[in-house]
Amino acid sequence: MAAEDVLWGNGEIEPIVLPEYTISAARSSHDLHSFPLPARIIPGSRLAAAPSIDAALREDPAFSLFRRQGSTSAHPTAQGVSLRNIGPSGASRTLVVLDEVPLNDPFGGWINWSQLPALSLAGAEILHGGAGGLWGNAALGGVLALTSLPPEESSNSIRLQVDTANLRRLDGQQFLHHDTHHLRLNIQTETTDGFHPLAAENRGAVDTTLSRSHRLGQVAWRHPISVDTEATATLRFFDEKRTNGTPLQDNTTRLAHASLTIASRAESANRWKAGLWSQDQEFSSYFSAVAPDRSTEIPSNDQFAVPAQAAGFFAHREFGATGHSATLMGCEGRWVRGETREHFLFREGRFTRLRKAGGAQASLGIFLHHNHMLDTGAVLWAGLRADQWADFDGHLSESERTSGEVLRDDQHPHRTGTALSPTLGVSLPLSGVLRLRAAGYRAFRQPTLNELYRPFRVGTTTTLANPQLRTETLQGIDLGLEFHRPYLQLSAGWFHNRLEDAVGNLTLSREPSSTLRQRQNIPSIHITGGEVAAAWLPLPSLELRAALVLAHARIRSAPADPTLAGRRLAQAPNYSLSLSATWRASAATALSAQLRALGRQFEDEENRLVLDAARTLDMRLDQRLSEPASLFLELQNALDARVPTRRPTSELTSYDQPRTLRGGLSVDW
Repeated sequence: MAAEDVLWGNGEIEPIVLPEYTISAARSSHDLHSFPLPARIIPGSRLAAAPSIDAALREDPAFSLFRRQGSTSAHPTAQGVSLRNIGPSGASRTLVVLDEVPLNDPFGGWINWSQLPALSLAGAEILHGGAGGLWGNAALGGVLALTSLPPEESSNSIRLQVDTANLRRLDGQQFLHHDTHHLRLNIQTETTDGFHPLAAENRGAVDTTLSRSHRLGQVAWRHPISVDTEATATLRFFDEKRTNGTPLQDNTTRLAHASLTIASRAESANRWKAGLWSQDQEFSSYFSAVAPDRSTEIPSNDQFAVPAQAAGFFAHREFGATGHSATLMGCEGRWVRGETREHFLFREGRFTRLRKAGGAQASLGIFLHHNHMLDTGAVLWAGLRADQWADFDGHLSESERTSGEVLRDDQHPHRTGTALSPTLGVSLPLSGVLRLRAAGYRAFRQPTLNELYRPFRVGTTTTLANPQLRTETLQGIDLGLEFHRPYLQLSAGWFHNRLEDAVGNLTLSREPSSTLRQRQNIPSIHITGGEVAAAWLPLPSLELRAALVLAHARIRSAPADPTLAGRRLAQAPNYSLSLSATWRASAATALSAQLRALGRQFEDEENRLVLDAARTLDMRLDQRLSEPASLFLELQNALDARVPTRRPTSELTSYDQPRTLRGGLSVDW
């Protein structure tokens, strides 16, 4: 994958603009400028420099997590990815993959961004628009494809970071090789006191900071099997603990991952790749109900174990990639199993009941894509993917902890279904620098095990599960115009998506002391909007970037609650803006700044709780001290803006990170 970046030579500053490709997101070697859907490329250097991987991805204003809060402080279950406001929720409606292996949580669909060593990443490709034709389940809004550096292209590195929130972080990478064997070792440890999510005037005796700590280890090995074939094996282990704002509320995650990939090495017209992967995870989370004056808290739920396993395979081959046409065909499968085990109903100083809920899912997909270049230079695209899915072993049981009496024992029937995901597109050059693109697509998402089977309670609101949830589907069209010169790139696009049967939490009843909700399908949501972006090099030493996404997301119909018709989609800002500037003052010094602005959005489907518009400014200095060593200073949220992230009631609002000074030292050799 070539980076959308500028390389700066030593001495005189001479920019070299690299060609751009979407190898991972398109599952093939297509020129980005001939692809019918828009894509944004974030180079690995920016992923490694950011406080977290998702913080770097926010350079693309189409990218957002469920709430405005980043992964460094958000609860893991609130880290679902959305592109272009395609139904923001804890479960991602965007597929996230690393080297074609899904990272979406097996039980709930969210993403744990801390599990990845940023030093090992080559970059990220964010493909906007329904990518179900290539990737299948969960790629409603698009796909976010992360790629790893080959072990043999990695450097030895040590990076130390601290900040004013008492952050202490160590990243280490070691490259070893013997004969044709290449090995990369990555470790990462991090601990921080975090920050208070509530304003000082709203805190009480029970309020604490959002602290966290984690440990990460990864081993990647690559070895050529033959002249034109190589194998890559990866093992990753991750352990994290977080606190969630009060003494009782915390969560832990433990994860083990293994994958093996075999692929062709030669730059031939018939490339192929195949892989196997597995994941084993354990998650736990403790919840409490806080008194109105925030002086005390009472336990409300102890989700003491959520074991989840996943495994899968993929295989695809590309034919004729060096000619005027290319064909990609492949298949992949995935199996997941998970169960929540939790204690609830706190009475007389103890939890009195036990709940177990979960099940398993399996899917198998085959896909075929073909593109053909005409004599005029236009590229026509057509593809079709067919998926067969199954939900089985669904169950929900509740029992008294003392007596063991079974109060509920639901066994849900086996369900199967199919989904077809077609894609049609064209990339039409209007001149040597101007290109028109158009695409139409269909994509789907199967509800997660968490949505199907697990009821939960937060504060005074109880949300029921729904094992009868239908598959979400999205139909969309995308039009765009792009202008490309070596030092100037401009693009503008329009999109319209119709999301059907979206899973949402709908209110069944509301009392002064309690609210009852249930996960239900919302028949129709329309998301219409536009994107504009610009990248300009007015001087060899100065890079300017701007991107704006406008997305009008509204519920069109909801028979279960007719009052929702015409309402704005929850957690969907009406605009998102990113402005950045990078100035290479000398061969050793660089200054950069990024401004992000988010429009007003709502906490809830009823649009009663408003989260105001917000702006943040980040500033950074990078200084090379010697050939191997460099340091950086970064002022995050330099203007100390209040960025509202959550508003559970009209009287209480949580905020994102305040002004924070971060610094670090890195040595690469």
